[in-house]
Amino acid sequence: MRYGMVIDLKLCTACHACAFACKTQNGTPPTVWWSKVLPHEVGTYPTGRIFYTPLLCMQCKNAPCVDVCPTGASYKRADGIVAVDYDKCMGCGYCRVACPYDARSFVTEIQPYHSPEYSFTPYEELMYQKHQAGVAEKCNFCMELVDKGEQPACVRTCPPGARVFGDLDDPNSEVSRLIALRHGYQLLPELGTEPSVYYLSA
Repeated sequence: MRYGMVIDLKLCTACHACAFACKTQNGTPPTVWWSKVLPHEVGTYPTGRIFYTPLLCMQCKNAPCVDVCPTGASYKRADGIVAVDYDKCMGCGYCRVACPYDARSFVTEIQPYHSPEYSFTPYEELMYQKHQAGVAEKCNFCMELVDKGEQPACVRTCPPGARVFGDLDDPNSEVSRLIALRHGYQLLPELGTEPSVYYLSA
């Protein structure tokens, strides 16, 4: 079992629903985004175009963030999900530097979302209990949901259904079938990290 995700760039509308679903599900503090959609330009005027790439933790098979972590705070589960034990994280930032996908965020402080002068909302009081200042955070495929047999928040929220989640080790799973049929590719494959997130463009 190795969990992975396929993102169909032909279906993605860059609506950012995935990013906001992630933020809502995980209650991340201000400035902390585990999921994001980045624009990039291709070509030159007047024929240039803007393309969008959804980014999240790639849950690498050969995770450099795990290799460099001096305390074991970054670790890989048996199902391939790379997670962070906040109680072990000392905030050294090695994982952020080692990650070639810029998937890590550093929590500098826990404060109300709209302004430091305001008090925490009931939602913030509840969700911020899961976070700690001075640690590195990242997407973990919503492992709390996955452990209950549910889909990650970004997958179940995506309006056009551009995201598919499943077992990469099962050749009959939908993710494996899509990767084979649509020539799924990984970002920066030359680095040998073996990401568990694949993209479809053809």
